Amino acid sequence: MSTLTADPATPGSPDTSRPSRPRPGYKVTGPRVLRAEWAKTWSLRSTWITLGVAVFLLVAAGLLGASNYSPSGTGRGPGADAKDAVGVALGGIGFAQLAIGVLGVLISGGEYSTGMIRSTLAAVPKRLPVLWSKAAVFGVVALAVATVGAFASFLAGEHFLSGDAIALSVSSSGVVRSLLGAGVFLALVGVLGVALGALVRSVAGGIGLLVAVMMLLGVLTGLLPSSLGNDISPYLPGNAGGSIYALHQASNTLSPGAGLAVFAGWVALALAGAAWRLKRSDA
Repeated sequence: MSTLTADPATPGSPDTSRPSRPRPGYKVTGPRVLRAEWAKTWSLRSTWITLGVAVFLLVAAGLLGASNYSPSGTGRGPGADAKDAVGVALGGIGFAQLAIGVLGVLISGGEYSTGMIRSTLAAVPKRLPVLWSKAAVFGVVALAVATVGAFASFLAGEHFLSGDAIALSVSSSGVVRSLLGAGVFLALVGVLGVALGALVRSVAGGIGLLVAVMMLLGVLTGLLPSSLGNDISPYLPGNAGGSIYALHQASNTLSPGAGLAVFAGWVALALAGAAWRLKRSDA
C-alpha cells in the first residue's frame, strides 16, 4: 500500500520548503508614546476651541481693563484697578486658567469617560509613560499658547495706557519675566488639570477638584483666624501661582522663584497621586 504525499509545487498546497518570515517587532518607546499623545491631543476639536477661548479671554480682558483704566480708581473691567500695566494685561488670567485647566482634565479624564483608555493602556502596558506623555505634550502646548496670549494682551493694551503713571513697555524692568511667568503658570495649571483628571478618572470630578484647589481653598482660608490664615495663604496653589507672574510682590506673598517652587510642588503631588492610582488600579 503506497502513501500519498502533498506536492509542494501543487497549487493550493502549503509550501513548507521556505522558512516563515518572523513578523517585525514594534517596541513601545518614549518618542512613540509622545507622538501618539500629540496626535490624540490635536485630533480633539475641544483642544482647538478651548485654547482659542483661553487666548481670547486673556487678550479681551486685558484690552477691556486697559481701555477702562482710570487713575482715580473708577475704571471698570478685569485688571482696571491694577497697580501696573502687567496687572492690567493679565487681568483675564483667572478666566484663562480655568479654560486651560478644564482642557487638561478633558485630555486625561475624557479617555476614561469614553473607555478609550483601555486601548491606550493595552498599547502601552507600562502605563506611566502615558501619563508623563500627556502631561508633557499638553504642558508644552499650553506654555506656547499662554505665553503668546500674555504678550499679545500686554502689547495690545499699551496704546490705551500710554501717558498713564502705570504705563510700561516690554523693555521695562521685570515685564518680560512677568509675562513669561504667566505662560509658565498657565502651563502648570494645564498639567495640574491632566493630573487631576487622571487621578479621579472623571471629567466632572476633575473639573470640580480643579476649581476647589485653585479657587475655593483661598476662600476657605479666609475663614480662619487671621494669624493662621496669613501663614497658610501664600502657600496655597492659587496664591503661590499668582506670585510667579506678579511684577511687584505685595506683603505676605512669595517671591516669583519661591512661588514657582511651591506651585510646581503642588502639581508634582497631583501627578504622583495620578501615577500611583494608574499603577495600582485597573482602568
